Amino acid sequence: MLRIKRLDIFIAKSFLLLFLGTFFICLFIFMMQFLWSYVNVLVGKGLDMTVMGQFFFYSALSLVPVSLPLAVLLASLITFGNFGERYELLAMKAAGIPLIMIMRPLIVMVCIICCISFYFQNVIGPIAQQKLGTLIISVKQKSPELDIPEGVFYDEIPGYNLKIHKKDRKTGMLYDVLIYDLKDGPENAHIIYADSGRMEMTADKQHLNLFLYSGELFENLKSQNMKSKNVPYRRESFSEKFVIIEFDSDFNMADASIMSNQATTKSMAILSESIDSMQLVGDSIGRRYMTDLKNSTYSLSYRMSKDDSLKVIAEDRPRYDIDSLYEASTLNQKQKAMSAVASRSEGMASDLKFKSYTMEGNDYQIRRHNIEWHKKITISLSCLLFFFIGAPLGGIIRKGGLGMPVIVSVLLFIFYYVIDTSGFKMARDGRWIVWMGVWMSSAILLPLGIFLTYKSNKDSVVLNTDIIVGWIKRMIGIRSVRHIFKKEVIIHDPDYPKLLKQLSQLSEECKQYEVVNKLRKAPNYFKLWMSNIDDTEVKNIHLKMEAMIDEMSNSKSSTLLNLLNSYPVIAVNAHTTPFHRHWLNLLSGIIVPIGLFFYIRIWIFRIRLSKDMERIIKTNADIEHVINQGKNL
Repeated sequence: MLRIKRLDIFIAKSFLLLFLGTFFICLFIFMMQFLWSYVNVLVGKGLDMTVMGQFFFYSALSLVPVSLPLAVLLASLITFGNFGERYELLAMKAAGIPLIMIMRPLIVMVCIICCISFYFQNVIGPIAQQKLGTLIISVKQKSPELDIPEGVFYDEIPGYNLKIHKKDRKTGMLYDVLIYDLKDGPENAHIIYADSGRMEMTADKQHLNLFLYSGELFENLKSQNMKSKNVPYRRESFSEKFVIIEFDSDFNMADASIMSNQATTKSMAILSESIDSMQLVGDSIGRRYMTDLKNSTYSLSYRMSKDDSLKVIAEDRPRYDIDSLYEASTLNQKQKAMSAVASRSEGMASDLKFKSYTMEGNDYQIRRHNIEWHKKITISLSCLLFFFIGAPLGGIIRKGGLGMPVIVSVLLFIFYYVIDTSGFKMARDGRWIVWMGVWMSSAILLPLGIFLTYKSNKDSVVLNTDIIVGWIKRMIGIRSVRHIFKKEVIIHDPDYPKLLKQLSQLSEECKQYEVVNKLRKAPNYFKLWMSNIDDTEVKNIHLKMEAMIDEMSNSKSSTLLNLLNSYPVIAVNAHTTPFHRHWLNLLSGIIVPIGLFFYIRIWIFRIRLSKDMERIIKTNADIEHVINQGKNL
C-alpha cells in the first residue's frame, strides 16, 4: 500500500505554494509583454470593458503553457535554495535520504503539471488562440474613437479632413471649423468653413451628425485640368447647415472562420489531418506542374532504357541550321525573332516563378503545422526538464528568496528562449529539419539537467562562487592583499638576529633573479613555447618569504606588522608557459591568436614580477631598519 510520508507532504507543500505564486507572477509578466505588443492596436479605439476583458482572458489562457516552465524553474530553485539555506536539505541527506528520493513527490507533481500544460496546448489553447486572433482582427478593423485634436488636420474619418481651431469640452462646441470633403477626389473637394459647430454620434454609431453655424461652402463644378485656366465653382453662405457623415464606430466581431487555417488554432489530431491533406495537395500540384513542363515546347522527350539511362527520342522532323537562318534574316526579322524569344522566356520565367511560390507556400504551411505539432510536446516536456535543472541547482547554490534564484532563473530561461527561437526560425524557413529545430532546446537542456542532478546528488562542488571569483582574479591578474594583525597570544618570539641574515640573503636572491632573467625585457616568442622548464627559483623565493612572514607575524611591534602587509602575494606560475603539458604549449604557440594572447599575458606578469622583486627588497630594507633600532620588539 502506498503511504505518503510527512516529509513528502512538507516538500510538496513548500513547492506548491511557491509554484502558485511564481506562476501568477510569470503569467502577469508575459501578459504585460503581450499587451505592450498590441498597445497601438487597442489605444484610441474606445473599446468596451467586455472587449478588453475578453482580450485579457483569452491572452491569459494562451500564455499559460509558456508561463508554466518558467514558474516550475523558479519555484524549484527557490524551494531547494530555501532547504539548503536553512540546512534542511543537509539534514535530509544526513538522515540517509538521497536527492532523488527528496525530489520524488515533486517529480510526480511536475508530471501532473506537464499533463496540464499539454491539455492547455491541445484542447484549450487552440480555442483561445482562435478567439484571441479573431478579437485582434476585429479590433484592428474598428474605427478609432472620435477625438478631434485642436489646431491640426484630423484624417481618421474616411473621405474627410477636418481642422478645428478650438474645442470646448464641457459644451461640445467647436470653433473655426474647416472641413475638406474628399469623397469625390482631391480635384473635386468640397470645402466647408464655419464659425462654430457641434458634432454628435447617431444612436446606431454608424453616422456623425454635424451642425454648422455661420459659414460658407465652396465646390468645383467640374474636374480641374492642367490646360484649363478658369474653373467655375459654387459658393454658398449659410447661417445653419446640417451635414451627415458616414462613420462606423461600432465594434463588429469578425467571422471566427478567418482563423481556421492557422496552425495555432488546431489540436494535434487536426494538425495531423491538415498535414496529410496539404501533403496530398502539394503532391498533386507538383505532379501537375511536372506534366505541364514535360508537355511544353521547351522540354525534350525522354524515355528510360534497360540500363536505366536517359536517351533522347529521335523525332522524325527536318533539322535546321539556326545560325544560318538567323544570319540570312533581315534586321527587322532579327529584331522580331529576338523580341519573340525574350517575351516567351519572360513568360515562362514568370509562370515558373508563380508555380514556385505556390509550392513554397504549401511547404511553408506544412512546416508550420509540423512545428506546432512538435511544440505541444516540447513545451510540456520543458516543465520536467526545468525542474531537473532548478531543483539540483537550488541545492547547489543554497540561496533562497527572490534574489539569486530569480537572476539564475531569468538567465536560464533567456538561454532556453534564444535557443528555442533560433531552432524555430531555422525549422520554419526550411533550413533545418523540423524535428531538429524544435527539439534542439530540449536536447540541450536534458544533458544539463542530468549533469546538475548527478552533481547535486553526489554533493560535488559545481558553482562555488569563491572558486569562480578566484579563477577570474587569477586570469585578469587581480591578487589578494595581506591582512596581518597583532596576535593576542604569542608562544614563540621571532629570532631577530637570524631574520636579519635571512632578509639580506633574500634581497640578494631577488636582485640576482632580476638580473639573470631580465624580467622587463620581452621574452622570445619561439623560445618561450619550446622551453618547458619550471621556474624553481621564484618558488624558492616565495617559500622563504612566506616562512619569514609567518615567523615575524609573532612580533609585538605594530610597525613591523604593518610592514609585513607590504609584501606582495607572488603568482609563481603566471610568468611561465600556461600549461603543464609541453605539447599544449607548442599547440598554443602554433595557433598564433591564442599564442599571442598568452604571450602578452606572460610579458605583463613578468613585468609585475620584476616590480614584486623590487618591492620585496625595499620591504626587507625597511624591516632590517626597524629590527636594528630594536624598539618595541
